Amino acid sequence: MKRKNKRRKYLLLQILLFIGLAAFSFICIQNLREEFKDVPAESRGEMSEEWYLVLVNHENPIPENYAPELTVLDNGRSVDSRIYPDLQKMFDDMRAEGIYPVVGEGYRTSAEQRQIMNEKVEAYINDGFPRKRAEALAENEVAAVGKSEHQLGLAVDINADKALSDNDDVYNWLAQNAYKYGFILRYPSDKINITGIDFEPWHYRYVGEEAAKEIYERGICLEEYLG
Repeated sequence: MKRKNKRRKYLLLQILLFIGLAAFSFICIQNLREEFKDVPAESRGEMSEEWYLVLVNHENPIPENYAPELTVLDNGRSVDSRIYPDLQKMFDDMRAEGIYPVVGEGYRTSAEQRQIMNEKVEAYINDGFPRKRAEALAENEVAAVGKSEHQLGLAVDINADKALSDNDDVYNWLAQNAYKYGFILRYPSDKINITGIDFEPWHYRYVGEEAAKEIYERGICLEEYLG
């Protein structure tokens, strides 16, 4: 009888220990959930790359709740504040060489991106294309809402200050030098089948100096760099 009682006590002790460990684990998990409930998804490990390597294209929409801190430029355009110092340095060096660039487009809201897409579709319709064909053609030139790099604040359309320079001078300088400042030509003419966007010599994307240098030297696009 005494031996049976010992077994029962031992079994009861094991059960209580198991219940205690389970309760402790549950409390720890709940605490972790509470700690991270307000953290954006990209900060929770669902996006492993650095902020400047976020891939946005036809297949990869902007991360949920993405909201960059912006710096407003002199002409009213805005960019992600983290790229502003390198952008300003690049522009200063261009001007020192007698080339005068301006940011024609920077950060866009969803409403602005939608308006640009609608205008492009309507332009093709006015040229006689059926709506579906017009939409397909427009998507070769304009990204859909939520799939535009401009909504990241990391992309800039750089053109010339026409009073002082011409676009060819600006585009040629950027093609040869932008990588030194962390920017890449985002949509090269020989990568249209990968990017899905027509050649845009004015569209530059910030990816950081290390990535920009490798992308430039290897002659690849961002999709290829990220694999």
